Amino acid sequence: MPPRLTAQDFDQELLVLFDAYVHGRLDRRGFLAQAQKFAKAGVTAAGLLAALTPNFAAGQQVPPADPRLKTERPSYASPSGSGTMKGYLARPASAGANKLPSVLVIHENRGLNPHIEDIARRLALDGFMAFAPDALTPVGGYPGDEDKARLAFGTLDQARTLQNFLAGAAWLKSRADSTGKLGAVGFCWGGGIVHVLSTRMPDLAAGVPFYGNAPAPEDAAKVKAPLLVQLADVDHWVDNSWQAYEPALKAARVKYTAHRYPGTQHGFNNDTTPRYDAGAAKLAWERTVAFFKTHLG
Repeated sequence: MPPRLTAQDFDQELLVLFDAYVHGRLDRRGFLAQAQKFAKAGVTAAGLLAALTPNFAAGQQVPPADPRLKTERPSYASPSGSGTMKGYLARPASAGANKLPSVLVIHENRGLNPHIEDIARRLALDGFMAFAPDALTPVGGYPGDEDKARLAFGTLDQARTLQNFLAGAAWLKSRADSTGKLGAVGFCWGGGIVHVLSTRMPDLAAGVPFYGNAPAPEDAAKVKAPLLVQLADVDHWVDNSWQAYEPALKAARVKYTAHRYPGTQHGFNNDTTPRYDAGAAKLAWERTVAFFKTHLG
């Protein structure tokens, strides 16, 4: 088996281009055109894109059929007009019907893909009830293809999508098998949603945004939940919003801790892509689990 590619195997400018493509600031054609100058030794621009695209099998840590877990795909109602929303729920099998602290898991801008389902299973093994809604439910759900998912994501009404996550949080918190203590963790776009939820949910007990864009500084005073902010080292777009938001959090005396992981790229926790940084991801996850155990009980 060939060695796994890492961010160090790619030119930094190419990684910046890929980040722009992933976040919709550059379309596929534009990425391929600009990536062509990095194609060498028989590797095409399309080959570079394929190498950077998630490999879910390589990143899976907890098998879907792990006997230590009980998983299901429940639905919940949302008042946004989007209809019935769907998601993925994971609990430790040993918990039975016992009440557990709950964590809402919020995906990147591609919907509920296998990686986010794996994140939910990891949290369940750590003793939480984890629920990951699929924002793409109104357009048919995650399509099984990252490029199609990204395009479908761009068609969503963002105001309705936020309402759908607020409804999902309320549904999870009110379940009979929940202690009523709710945390939220999100990645990339989902990290930004965690930030927003912290300004909209005074009963949120803990929030962990991974490299997510921060809200407007004037919203910081609305945050009641303690935050654990996970930042990549090379992440221009997120940095711009965070640099404006952090002083506002301080002024509002919000309880937060921010960690920046040296040498990492945006998406460093996602172990399905070359941007994954094993050491930083391990430390960030340990901090995340400890933070939730402290604040959710």
